[in-house]
Amino acid sequence: MGGVGEPGRGHAQPGAPLPTFRWEQIRQHNLPGDKWLVIERRVYDISRWAQRHPGGSRLIGHHGAEDATDAFRAFHQDLNFVRKFLQPLLIGELAPEEPSHDGPQDAQLVEDFRALRQAAEDMELFEAKPAFFALLLGHILAMEAQSWCLQHDLGHTSVFRKSQWNHVAQQFVMGQLKGFSAHWWNFRHFQHHAKPNIFHKDPDVTVAPVFLLGESSIEYGKKKRRYLPYNHQHLYFFLTLLPLSPLAPPCSRPTAAHPGELRSGESGLHAGVHAVDGLLSPPPQDLLWAASFYSRFLLCYSPFYGLPGALLLFVAVRVLESHWFVWITQMNHIPKEIGHEKHRDWASSQLAATCNVEPSLFIDWFSGHLNFQIEHHLFPTMPRHNYRKVAPLVQALCAKHGLSYEVKPFLTALVDIVGSLKKSGDVWLEAYLHQ
Repeated sequence: MGGVGEPGRGHAQPGAPLPTFRWEQIRQHNLPGDKWLVIERRVYDISRWAQRHPGGSRLIGHHGAEDATDAFRAFHQDLNFVRKFLQPLLIGELAPEEPSHDGPQDAQLVEDFRALRQAAEDMELFEAKPAFFALLLGHILAMEAQSWCLQHDLGHTSVFRKSQWNHVAQQFVMGQLKGFSAHWWNFRHFQHHAKPNIFHKDPDVTVAPVFLLGESSIEYGKKKRRYLPYNHQHLYFFLTLLPLSPLAPPCSRPTAAHPGELRSGESGLHAGVHAVDGLLSPPPQDLLWAASFYSRFLLCYSPFYGLPGALLLFVAVRVLESHWFVWITQMNHIPKEIGHEKHRDWASSQLAATCNVEPSLFIDWFSGHLNFQIEHHLFPTMPRHNYRKVAPLVQALCAKHGLSYEVKPFLTALVDIVGSLKKSGDVWLEAYLHQ
């Protein structure tokens, strides 16, 4: 075994003893252009390679100076294939006396969750049923509804065994059936899964200064920031959805962060480059797919309604669809803990940010099985028709470790969105007036 490594040491040479590192050394490498992470106790320098990461540099960068083992397993289907790309980035391993995780984490919970995942794999719960997705596609073509759910499945590579097939099919569904960029959606949505409800890492909750959620309410109140009447945000929430709905895909809405709220060590220019790469520069194939959608839509409906009527129909459908998706997805997240990075283990971080809605045949269909948000976040590549089967295992894990496994009635979950916005607004007002 090699000696304790020094920060900045080069990549490990094949056949040579691996240098060892302590967490205090690894923690120093969590800056733009200087990122290390740990997977299965091995230390990797991803500083230069991160820009080529298929999921985007920001996604992998969110795990800088952390143990990313469970995230690595959660996002990738063929681990042996992906490990080939990791090998050139290997610079060492954790020192034998170092724990596998940095910080106060429950090692037994981590071990039990990994055993749970192995049990799910042994039960073949990561295997998709072709008949289920064939019926879903037929339902979409017949009713022109819930294309978002299918593209979501494909984006998580939970339909086909080969990732490339999922990606191509997602581009078709997202581009030809919906008119949006699959690249843009993936760029944002995978960050949400990696760090749910974490400011400046989950785009879905980094919505200040338009809305204040969780810990941002107190921060804005103490700093006397009042860009909008936040104590009434639960009311103008309904108004902002209307103009925003036609402009952005549901579940991936543009977010606005205050200039002073960028991640530590990240310049505004650096953050802006990410925004341009992920939002304004989709690959050419996404633009071609989207162009085919708008061409088809106008050719189909303009002869019946004229160009103004076709455009009005487009906006009306987008508004209704976007409202549906915002309510369906946010009922599982907004009422939960929202704040800054806590560096929890994978299972704890996902459970803290998600809750379920009571299942039924109608709710399962209406929500695209997103009522099983806990299972979906713990196992993002699992086909959704298997959530019911893995749910009892997850409940047992939570009961053993005293973790909350929250399940709500559907209407209660919807009302809780408004209640959470009102609560955050009241917290802001209290801090604003009395600090």
